[in-house]
Amino acid sequence: MANRYDRNPFDEEDVNPFSDPVVRAQMANRTPYAGGSLHDPDSYNVAPTSNSRLSEPLSLNSAGDATVEIPLGGDIKKKERELKEREEQLRRREQELKRREDAASRAGIVIEERNWPPFFPIIHHSIAKDIPAHLQRIQYTAYLSWLGIILCLTWNFVAVTGAWIKKTVSSTYGVQIWFLAIIYILAGVPGSYFLWYRPLYRAMRTESALKFGWFFLTYLLHIGFCILAAVAPPIVFKGRSLAGILPAIQIFGDSVIIGVFYIVGFALFALEILLSLRVLQQVYSYFRGTGKAAEMKHQAAQSAVRTAL
Repeated sequence: MANRYDRNPFDEEDVNPFSDPVVRAQMANRTPYAGGSLHDPDSYNVAPTSNSRLSEPLSLNSAGDATVEIPLGGDIKKKERELKEREEQLRRREQELKRREDAASRAGIVIEERNWPPFFPIIHHSIAKDIPAHLQRIQYTAYLSWLGIILCLTWNFVAVTGAWIKKTVSSTYGVQIWFLAIIYILAGVPGSYFLWYRPLYRAMRTESALKFGWFFLTYLLHIGFCILAAVAPPIVFKGRSLAGILPAIQIFGDSVIIGVFYIVGFALFALEILLSLRVLQQVYSYFRGTGKAAEMKHQAAQSAVRTAL
């Protein structure tokens, strides 16, 4: 009974075939594999070579291993100092800008951002933000009037150019009226803005009586020019430098197409006159209804007294 438990049932049996002396002798007599048939059992004997890399020990600490150095300490501190210096400079600039804006606001100076026209901003224009709500409708009407005179002068240039190309006038005469049409645009577009539209814009924005007075004076000149252009009397170059009704009648005999161009120019100037009269009536009604007329007289009297003293 004691022999029954002497042997461990989980021990593996010695099944090594090379433990037999006969098998070891046969293996020793075989030659290394030098190619042969896959069915030849002797061809599977592979002798280890001296240059086999599997036999070399793998060393991770050899001198040839690459070393990766991670810069720490000095570089990070330097970058942190640079960032802090930039933040300090930005903070100082913001404080300086805020100080200037506060000083400008205390002095009554309004910093205007250029936003018109959108594709090439050269002036500041924002009726919805700058003009009081009860005056925005009048200002929008005046804005249409300003765009209208730009359209009239542009179309006038097109009509005069067509008259020159179609040779309804002589070559020298055509060059002269063409240059006049360019002068009307170059002088009329900025002139209308600075003379009457911007004064009205600022008058609506600040409700200054003197600015209203300047607007009335220059806007009457604007209406007078529109009437002159719509009629185009034969005063300068027979009136053909302006697309009015009188030169349109004369040109119809030479070219119907150019005559139609001049008729369209006359219609645009006529519409501009009607729109301008509407603007003048609206602004004047507001000016009288709010007592700005009496205020303007009072301010003018004070200015005259200061000048005299």
